[in-house]
Amino acid sequence: MTVERIGPPSVAGEREMLRAFLDFHRATLALKCEGLSDEELRRTSMPPSTLSLLGLVRHMAEVERTWFRRVINKEDVPLVWSPEGDYQAAYDASGSTGAEAFTAWQAEVEHSRRIERAAESLDVTAYQPRWGEEVSLRLVMLHMMHEYARHNGHADLLREGVDGTVGV
Repeated sequence: MTVERIGPPSVAGEREMLRAFLDFHRATLALKCEGLSDEELRRTSMPPSTLSLLGLVRHMAEVERTWFRRVINKEDVPLVWSPEGDYQAAYDASGSTGAEAFTAWQAEVEHSRRIERAAESLDVTAYQPRWGEEVSLRLVMLHMMHEYARHNGHADLLREGVDGTVGV
C-alpha cells in the first residue's frame, strides 16, 4: 500500500477545510503503518496494554462506522470488533491481519466520505445515544479529527518502537 498524504489548504471554505484536515489525519495513520509486516503491526506498546498499530486501525474503523454510519446516517449496522460497545476491544489485534483491518478501515472511510458528501450541510443533526443528545455533522467531523490526531500520537510512539521511524 502506497499512501499519499496531501497537506490541507491554508485558505478554503469550511466544508472543504474540514474534509481536507480529516483526510490528512486519515492518511497520517496509514503512513504510520506503511511498509510493516502483520507481526510488526500487531506489536504492542508495553504490558499490559494491547495497543498496537493494527489495533489503532481497527479502532478507527469502528469509530468511523459509529459516527458516520450509525449516528449521522442512522444505519442499523453492528460494530465489527467491539460488539459490546467497548471500543477498546478493537485494540486487541492479536488474531488480525493488516489486510483484514485495512480493508475494513478503508471501506468505512469511503462510507464516511459518501455520507458527508450526501449531507446537504454541516448543520445536519442526528441523535448520538452514547452522549444522549443531538450532534451536527460539523461536530462529528471535528470529533473525528480529534480522534485521529490523538491516536496518531500513539501511532508515532508505536512506530518508533517497531523500527525507530519517527516524524512521519
